[in-house]
Amino acid sequence: MVQGLADPSAGSLSRMFRASARSDGAVGWARAWVLLLAGGSAAAAVCWPFGFWFAQGRALWWLQILALIPLFLHLQRSHSVKQAFVCGALYAAAWLCATFWWLYVAMHTYGGLPSVLACMAVLALALGLALPYAAACALYRRLACSRPAGAALVFAALWTMAEMARGTWLTGFGWGAMAYAHTDGPLALWIPVLGVYGVGTLAAWCAATLAQVHQAGRLQQLLLAALLMAGWLPWGLPFTTSTGTLSVALLQGNIPQDEKFDSSTGVPVALAWYAEHMHHNRADLVLAPETAIPLLPQELPVGYWAALKQQVAQGPGALLTGIPLGDYQQGYTNSVIALSPGATEVWRYDKHHLVPFGEFIPPLFKWFTRMMNIPLGDFNRGAIGQPSFAWKGQRIAPNICYEDLFGEELGARFVDPALAPTVFANVSNLGWFGDSTAIGQHLQISRMRALEFQRPFLRATNTGATVILNYQGQVLSALPRLTQGVLEGVVEGRSGTTPYAWWVSRLGLWPLWLMCLLVVSAAWSVGARRGGTRSHRRPY
Repeated sequence: MVQGLADPSAGSLSRMFRASARSDGAVGWARAWVLLLAGGSAAAAVCWPFGFWFAQGRALWWLQILALIPLFLHLQRSHSVKQAFVCGALYAAAWLCATFWWLYVAMHTYGGLPSVLACMAVLALALGLALPYAAACALYRRLACSRPAGAALVFAALWTMAEMARGTWLTGFGWGAMAYAHTDGPLALWIPVLGVYGVGTLAAWCAATLAQVHQAGRLQQLLLAALLMAGWLPWGLPFTTSTGTLSVALLQGNIPQDEKFDSSTGVPVALAWYAEHMHHNRADLVLAPETAIPLLPQELPVGYWAALKQQVAQGPGALLTGIPLGDYQQGYTNSVIALSPGATEVWRYDKHHLVPFGEFIPPLFKWFTRMMNIPLGDFNRGAIGQPSFAWKGQRIAPNICYEDLFGEELGARFVDPALAPTVFANVSNLGWFGDSTAIGQHLQISRMRALEFQRPFLRATNTGATVILNYQGQVLSALPRLTQGVLEGVVEGRSGTTPYAWWVSRLGLWPLWLMCLLVVSAAWSVGARRGGTRSHRRPY
């Protein structure tokens, strides 16, 4: 028994990995199934999709770390660079498919795309986004670090570069990145310092170290223990201070997605419901979802716009609501406008990070969008770092739909601390994806941004999750999903700059890219000095 623990090659788990490895360099069925299951578990760790064992929608930080261990062990046992590439592709494709499978709902249920084509589209997207991870795994095998400390560092660096590549490549789609499983747990302590990708680096390092903990040196073992234990200590640093409170009312209309833009059903219902609750609410700030007003101002019923402006002018509070703006000559924008008492002009924010196929059509793909019955178009893009909406001592920074996925873009607002937002407000419509994990996953994204910048987050959505988050990423109050209602509460604004906000606002993601490249370059240099790597060399 003692010998088996000391030598992992004698353990049943290690024997299974070796048995599933084909000597000809191919990936056997046993190995493939292990990788596919592990990838699916990684998706479940970000937002638990089931109603048993754990609370549905919960982030499971420990499951994310455990789910990455099988991939690392398979890479350690890979016989070739090609085999490592295939292992990485299988794992990442399964993880990504299980993460954003709900795109099928938008394309098939609401878009009318044939079921087979919708499935193929989701799979093609997952395979395309899996390529950076597959390349990282292949490069890891090429470097073949033999020492546990070096192997863990190189794996974490390569994994982080793959995550950042996915989050920025072709406008970026970092949805479901593994660090979103760590909005709770010991690594959450580091989010205001390192951000989502830096915490992903720590998580990957923990997984690699755990996988080889019996071979790791005492220092590496102590570092792992300290990292996992330190997060439970009550010493999280408050980098920000209070700027006062604001009473808020968040509107959730729950307009059926297949009726939302129908002029005979959803449009009149939305206009009537939102007008009623915008007019009668007495909160300091009323926040309505993305395209809560689903028509251009010039297309609204006669008197609707004037009545709305007059009501706000006579009331105690301001209104932030999603609405499309523009015309055929100047182009259109997906926007948020603000009406407030005493204001002579309408404040507006134009969405910067547009959704491919939804708000702009990539070249050569118009044939694909023509097959779906979804109101698509090419929108104009707003600027990064647009001014916040100043109201009652707070600077409120809206973002639309999945813009809160891009922390490095939100961080551009923090270059000048005197102009930095004190409150973030996300307006979304996830009705396209039904009652799916997309709702819970998006909540985890907003929680990550709240922790990175130590700012409260207001979320007003069509179907959920409509919530009030404090600056620690905790849900203070929420509406049930897929219901119609108004969430009333109080939000406490914050001022000050977290370490992450400071460096990402000035340098973007380059510090992380540089550190990861230095680690990989050092490993490459060591391998070159030793005469290069050999395909038969084993790390154990």
